Amino acid sequence: MDANLRIARRNAGIKLGWMIHAAVYILVNAMLVAINFAADPGVRWSVWPALGWGIGLAAHGAAVWLATGGGGLRDRMVRRELDRLR
Repeated sequence: MDANLRIARRNAGIKLGWMIHAAVYILVNAMLVAINFAADPGVRWSVWPALGWGIGLAAHGAAVWLATGGGGLRDRMVRRELDRLR
């Protein structure tokens, strides 16, 4: 298999993984908001799981997009390490 094709498939898989993570985040937090407002609309506890998970989702997104699309930070780091080892 061509090396570029292998890298492109890997990057696409990584990005798809983040998109699935984001979709699950939206669905689960929408359900939590619905449960929150049905059970006790005066206490907004559903914001805390959304905030905590949102921070994790943002970190995951930063890792994905910096490694695969945002200038190829990971690829540059790998090249630097390979050059250093030679």
